[in-house]
Amino acid sequence: MKNTFIHSNAIVEPGAALGGGTRVWAFAHILPGAKIGQDCNLCDGVFIENDVVIGDRVTIKCGVQVWDGIHLDDDVFVGPNATFTNDEFPRSKQYPEKFLQTSVHRGASIGANATILPGVTIGQHAMIGAGAVVTRDVPPYAIVAGNPARIKGYVSTSDAKAISPQKTENGLPQLNVEGARLVQLPHIVDLRGSLTFGEYDKHLPFDPKRYFVIFDVPSIEVRGEHAHRQQHQFLVCLKGSCSVVVDDTKSREEVILNKPNIGLYLPPMVWGIQYKYTADAVLLVLASDVYDGADYIRDYDEFARERTSRDA
Repeated sequence: MKNTFIHSNAIVEPGAALGGGTRVWAFAHILPGAKIGQDCNLCDGVFIENDVVIGDRVTIKCGVQVWDGIHLDDDVFVGPNATFTNDEFPRSKQYPEKFLQTSVHRGASIGANATILPGVTIGQHAMIGAGAVVTRDVPPYAIVAGNPARIKGYVSTSDAKAISPQKTENGLPQLNVEGARLVQLPHIVDLRGSLTFGEYDKHLPFDPKRYFVIFDVPSIEVRGEHAHRQQHQFLVCLKGSCSVVVDDTKSREEVILNKPNIGLYLPPMVWGIQYKYTADAVLLVLASDVYDGADYIRDYDEFARERTSRDA
């Protein structure tokens, strides 16, 4: 292919497909069935097996082996000595009928020495920390680290940028996510204690038809990870705290809900995630309609497509 570079000490077996502009460096070995896109950079000592598909502009650093069943989308970065696996129970000279499929979606990055277990999907633009052991699917834009890997944050949001909704002289902070907003609820304090309330025609942007309460969530777990096509939601953390990530595909922000007189309004077609629950957290969610499974969008790529179609 035009502008493809193959180092004299690399081995590219006949039948391997390389896109234009791809560079293969010393001691790399690519087997015949591999399909590699354009403008990729495969560094020293990289091994690519047969049933492998690699998109465009992918960087694979030194010492990485990409085994059968691994699919890397466009713009993926794989750090040095990261390890992919494709067999849950490997035995010498015993092979499964089909190796488990592992997918790394567009723009994701995998840190040095990370281990990716077989059958895992890593969502678009996710960040896998150095040395992490990924044992289950990673959501789009999630930042994970540790063994086993756990979600520590989300790309474009962090603890440093998280919005803690404390009342200020200028009111609550504005969110950049379309339609989502923080709502100040009344807070009354006297010798008998504190009271907060909300009136449906004054503080809430919709008439609730349903409520549910989330509590006793282990701090490592993530909830939400979906959008609604039609339903509106209003979230109040009655006790403790949790973080909520809101996303309209163009902007993404993280809000710390930690006061019972602060609510977060989520309109339809906004992706919502709740995590970082404290042990005592109690989250109240008001919904504009009864439960309807068809109203949920649980796949981020599907959500992005529907948002794009709606905004066109």
